[in-house]
Amino acid sequence: MIENESLLIRLLEQNEYSQFRSAFLNIHPYEQSEFFISIDKENRAKLYELLSAREVANFLGYLDVNEDEYEAIFDEIHVNYASEILQHMSDDDAADILNQLSEEKRITLLTLVSQDKSAVLKSLMHYYEETAGGIMTKEYVSVSTKMSVGEALNHVKVQSHHAQTIYAIYAVDDDHKLVGVMSLRDIINADPSTSVSEIMSTNVVHTDVSTDQEHIARDIRDYDLIAIPVIDYQKHLLGIITVDDIIDVIEAEANEDYSKLAGIDDAKYQEESIFKTAKKRLPWLILLTFLGMITATILGSFEDTLEKVALLAAFIPIISGMSGNTGTQSLAVSVRSISTGDMKHKNKFKHALYESGSGFISGFVCSLILFLIIVILYGQPLLATIVAVSLTVAMTVGTTIGSVIPSFMNKMGIDPAVASGPFITTINDIVSMLIYFTLATSFMSYLI
Repeated sequence: MIENESLLIRLLEQNEYSQFRSAFLNIHPYEQSEFFISIDKENRAKLYELLSAREVANFLGYLDVNEDEYEAIFDEIHVNYASEILQHMSDDDAADILNQLSEEKRITLLTLVSQDKSAVLKSLMHYYEETAGGIMTKEYVSVSTKMSVGEALNHVKVQSHHAQTIYAIYAVDDDHKLVGVMSLRDIINADPSTSVSEIMSTNVVHTDVSTDQEHIARDIRDYDLIAIPVIDYQKHLLGIITVDDIIDVIEAEANEDYSKLAGIDDAKYQEESIFKTAKKRLPWLILLTFLGMITATILGSFEDTLEKVALLAAFIPIISGMSGNTGTQSLAVSVRSISTGDMKHKNKFKHALYESGSGFISGFVCSLILFLIIVILYGQPLLATIVAVSLTVAMTVGTTIGSVIPSFMNKMGIDPAVASGPFITTINDIVSMLIYFTLATSFMSYLI
């Protein structure tokens, strides 16, 4: 809740429009968007009357709502007013919103905005949503290599009103191909008579228009960029991606990975019907049900062992659970390394060995504690030894599986965030039970 929300609502409902405008326009556009979402349809109608299209455009790009909500919002707004809002919005935000609307509404609005704006928006909407083209903006500053620094500075002043950032300035040739980059500081500190080609850096970190947004996020992180230029296969400068858009990408990708671990496609699964949610989860769960039968079969095959030493059953949940826990921890590290690209720079065998060592140390410590507890409570050192050894081996194997399976699935073209968790849990159950009961059966004559 924003700090002045109650005051703004009171001013709006009591028709204190002058005071409302003053208070509303004095808060950050993000807070304006939060207030906009919090009020009802009637109060939003008042808002449209009190604010210009440019003022609404200033906060509409901050909205974090789903497709249906965008559709409902634009149903409330007169089509001419809506087109003015889009006209004043940044190109990438306007294109994102249009992609959320129905085709009929999208065509109508594209017809009403200026021809230049419509052409830009259509070009942005042409690209896949999660690629460089889908998240870039065409509002950037570029200068010709033939300009002097003085001419470039004047050009920057002219373009700055329509650019999302002026701190990275790109140099292009006569064919609008990207050939260099410089900072605003470089231009300000250079001699006005110097040529742009003399102060620019030709080593430009750039991205292709079809590059996946996750890869772009890693490049911006690794190179500490505030923006990255987007080019086509002929190196024509098409647009830029700014760091604020990449922050949104990182959040979206993190939510997506978390949702996949939960067996769903997106974090807003509550908006789907229970049947759709169940449909997405069922394929893996059915497969794992059959795999779970292996565990049941193992327990059934050691029925004689359980009958003779019933106390063995008491430690099944501990061994199985701890093996699953360590496997899940290792899984989380591995999936994260794959999603961030770190796994490409690591030796996979060394990573698996590291996780195995960690699992062994953790298992040994936990086993030692469990050994002492069993000896003190039950007075059976042999049983305590079997449980301790089983737990150590199970936790070591669990971490190893947790580090190997995600890499294997990624190599097979299967998203490791979707399937690794359930598979690792089931496989660890099978392995831990085999280890435990094989040891117990081997020493059965000493346990009885």
